[in-house]
Amino acid sequence: MTILRSKYTLIALLLAICVPTFGTAQPNCTNQDFEGASFAICQFSVGQDDIRLFHRNDAGAIFGSFRALGQDLRSRNLSLAFAMNGGMFHDDRRAVGMYIENGVQAARLVTRDGPGNFGLLPNGVFCLTDTKAAVIESKTYAAQLPDCRFASQSGPMLVIDGALHPRFLPDSDSRFVRNGVGVSADGTTVIFAISNQRVNFHHFGRLFRNHLKTPNALYFDGKVSRLFAPELGRDDLGLPLGPMVGVVVPLTQ
Repeated sequence: MTILRSKYTLIALLLAICVPTFGTAQPNCTNQDFEGASFAICQFSVGQDDIRLFHRNDAGAIFGSFRALGQDLRSRNLSLAFAMNGGMFHDDRRAVGMYIENGVQAARLVTRDGPGNFGLLPNGVFCLTDTKAAVIESKTYAAQLPDCRFASQSGPMLVIDGALHPRFLPDSDSRFVRNGVGVSADGTTVIFAISNQRVNFHHFGRLFRNHLKTPNALYFDGKVSRLFAPELGRDDLGLPLGPMVGVVVPLTQ
């Protein structure tokens, strides 16, 4: 019996050595079922996890992929623990709405209505400060002008102060793989979600309101939605992206 226990202890130690770690970040990415559909959910803590937005490298070139972003981070002795597309973009991959990275605003806020999902008002802004996160309706953002270190405008809003976007239809046949972000009421927890199958806006909004319990949530995109989550074995490929959101950890850990 002692020999058997020692054998299993050795196996456990070897497995612990082989499992990759991500420093202080605890992505806690899981696949969860909600109302007949599967979603990949990743949750992070502001102040504990290093959440950032990414678009261009120091030379001004758009990253466009998780791989290019990861290579750039490694040159800085950093590693990518999680990432997904983080906002809509034009054909040349410029951000459609307002975009702020490291306190520098690269694109202006858009508050008028317009074509496509972005113009389906109300839309909103995902904002990260040094201590809090928020999803803010765009006109409210314009009135308050919070001090965001990182920010990405997208649309439509999925959940607005606990209510679903008023133009979502429960029986809509517009179904795509969709991704978005919600923030806890106290602003300390950020929850990213991507559907593992095609869903409509109403279903996706209900995920954030009813299941994830986020009072405000923002749609990032559909069709191009992609995820990098090593915990789930995900490193999705596809056409080049615009803005991305990610969690960074030291390479040496």
